[in-house]
Amino acid sequence: MVKRLSHALMVAGVVGAAVGLAASADAQEDPIRVGSFLAVTGPASFLGDPELKTLEMYIDRINGAGGLLGRPLELIHYDTGADANTARTFVKRLLDEDEVDVILGGSATGTTMAVIPLVERAEIPFVSFSGGVVVIDPVKPWVFKTPHTDRMACGKIFEDLQKRGLTKVGLISGTGGFGKSMHEQCVDVAPDYAIEIVADETYAPSDTDMVAQLTKIKNTEGLQAVVNPGFGQGPAIVTKNFTQLGFDVPLYESHGVASKKYIELAGEAAEGVRLPASALLVAERLPLDDPQRPVVVGYKTTYEAVHGPGSVSTFGGHAYDGLMMYKAAVEAAGTTEPAAVRDALESLSGFMGTAGRVTMSADDHMGLDLTAFRMLEIRDGDWVLVE
Repeated sequence: MVKRLSHALMVAGVVGAAVGLAASADAQEDPIRVGSFLAVTGPASFLGDPELKTLEMYIDRINGAGGLLGRPLELIHYDTGADANTARTFVKRLLDEDEVDVILGGSATGTTMAVIPLVERAEIPFVSFSGGVVVIDPVKPWVFKTPHTDRMACGKIFEDLQKRGLTKVGLISGTGGFGKSMHEQCVDVAPDYAIEIVADETYAPSDTDMVAQLTKIKNTEGLQAVVNPGFGQGPAIVTKNFTQLGFDVPLYESHGVASKKYIELAGEAAEGVRLPASALLVAERLPLDDPQRPVVVGYKTTYEAVHGPGSVSTFGGHAYDGLMMYKAAVEAAGTTEPAAVRDALESLSGFMGTAGRVTMSADDHMGLDLTAFRMLEIRDGDWVLVE
């Protein structure tokens, strides 16, 4: 069962129903209420739209298979439009009025950080789909996350630059929550990889032209590569301006653009761009003996069967991982009691998701290491693995 609320209309309505449950005692069990707040509309809709579609699709599949602990799942969703204040309002409603058992969501770092005090105070498990390391560092007892962090993205990019013998880097970063956080992480970890930041520029989420900032970077003596911490439409504009200005150095983007939407927006300018991302984008290109292959191929096949070829993105994968991690934790705990589920999430070990193999601990509420990232390059409008 899926209940959705538009941030514009603020009217809740049931738009889906439990699938395949018999009209018996099982169907009469109280549902497990899964709360979600996602940026389905607005500037971050490329994140929230596949996340919501994934939750709806797999909750229907779980219900069709008999539910969880014999109970149907009910998805109660609110569209935040990526606005932090709206997110706080809706999460408060999820907690106080909807009385959800878990919260899955937070498409962006900014909206996630805005609601953390609420879920911590309510002591309800929260699995975020946002990329910023600040979500789980420092560790917060009730907060977990599925995607690789921005700090990991910096490390993976710098590792690749090391292999190419490139050490002098220009940064052009978005000033939104994710871009700001990743910028800080890249500056912090650069010395670990002998990387020198020789230029450092920013742009606002509403900017439509970054030529001035990129011109300054291009004129920097000794520049060997450019890295763009950011997500949304900004990186596509950066990529186009980068090509227009005739840079002769590589451009790296973050995992915040790991969807076909970025390639569509950037067009031919995206050719040769590198970024760290989930194996999901190259699912069929993985070796047959890769232990992650069955998971990413299975998710990709299922998603695209419903939403069309080429529609899969890593962002929907984050939602799949979050839902399946919650399912595994409830099954391990044998209950939906919040504290027991929280403890089971923290004890997850060897869980294979679209982001990689997850092993949580009291000190790590994400459970991924740098090997979970794959370095990809865009060639002929598609993703290829960088060897």
